[in-house]
Amino acid sequence: MDCMSRCRSAAVAVFAVLFAGCTAAPPPPAPAPSPPPAPVSPLTGLPTDLAAPVLIVKVDNVGSARPQTGLMAADVVYVEPVEGGVSRLAAVYQSQVPPVVGPVRSVRRTDLQLVANFGRPALAFSGQAPQLRPLIDQSGAVDVSAPPRPDAYSRQGPHSAPHNLYADARRLAPAGAPPVDIGFEFGPTPEGGQPVEATAVSYPSTRIGIEWAPAQRRWVFTMDGTPLTAAEGGRPGAATVVLQRVETRPTNIVDATGTASSFALTVGDGEAVVLRDGHAFQGTWSHPAPHTPTTFNRPDGSPLPFAPGPVWVVLVPAPPG
Repeated sequence: MDCMSRCRSAAVAVFAVLFAGCTAAPPPPAPAPSPPPAPVSPLTGLPTDLAAPVLIVKVDNVGSARPQTGLMAADVVYVEPVEGGVSRLAAVYQSQVPPVVGPVRSVRRTDLQLVANFGRPALAFSGQAPQLRPLIDQSGAVDVSAPPRPDAYSRQGPHSAPHNLYADARRLAPAGAPPVDIGFEFGPTPEGGQPVEATAVSYPSTRIGIEWAPAQRRWVFTMDGTPLTAAEGGRPGAATVVLQRVETRPTNIVDATGTASSFALTVGDGEAVVLRDGHAFQGTWSHPAPHTPTTFNRPDGSPLPFAPGPVWVVLVPAPPG
């Protein structure tokens, strides 16, 4: 090979090396897509399985019925005034359903406006006055009360009758539909608010105490001066407590003593106080029709957000007149 050929071959080799060195590197792999955010419960503002059904259980709350079973797992609890000046509870379950809830008691007219908020929940109760049968059917709730579902109820526990009826909640819950928007808004603590360590709501024969537990960042309760505890251990609590002022009326339904059952109206509007993060926030509530959401707003009309977590709503009778 002459000099010219050798030089040409060397040049080709050099260009081949340079070309190889300039070849583009393969692109880096595309980043893995971020997982979609977990679905958020319209009842608590926390992640949940939105396909899980809603179950509402009427729970006794007189002294001889406490401590109750199953309240620790409730997403929402309504405290309702009933005849005799005492209270009963409506406990709402969706994100978790305990095996047993009780003691279970009868449904009241007040409940039938409340449950309509929840779409088509399963509604567990011990019985009802005959006058309420049409209203139960109109409420949209699925009746899983003791008469049609005796397989899911039993007399048990430490309390004497009638405070010893308990529901197999996991057997009843599948009859309900998934949750709907009930109007609750969740978000960071709003500006303003008054610091509150404790407050109370009084019915004629019952006092419901509400205390801020800063170490746990939740509200806990007393009933007639005694801490509310759970039969399974611990103290039921809430991230948000709503004091919802409502009109109450007597009904034509009377108990065995001749006392008229009361009806707390939750369709309409009125004042509300929202307790969250150790503060009280003034606001209003509005519920224009039974099957629409109940909204809570600040005085300027903006939404009044709740703290994510369990919510207790105490229905506070408005003064007469």
